[in-house]
Amino acid sequence: MKALVIGLAIAAVGLFVLGLAVNTLGFLIGVAPVLLAAALVLLLLSRFRGRRIPR
Repeated sequence: MKALVIGLAIAAVGLFVLGLAVNTLGFLIGVAPVLLAAALVLLLLSRFRGRRIPR
């Protein structure tokens, strides 16, 4: 009976951690496009900021 309780406790903790990881991944999937767009804008600004048109 003690082994069953320990097994259930380990399974409960494992599922809890898995649930937190899935929620975190869902949040990161939502935030990733915003961060990617910001990085792209900053990259383009840094590339074209110092360039001057030759005469």
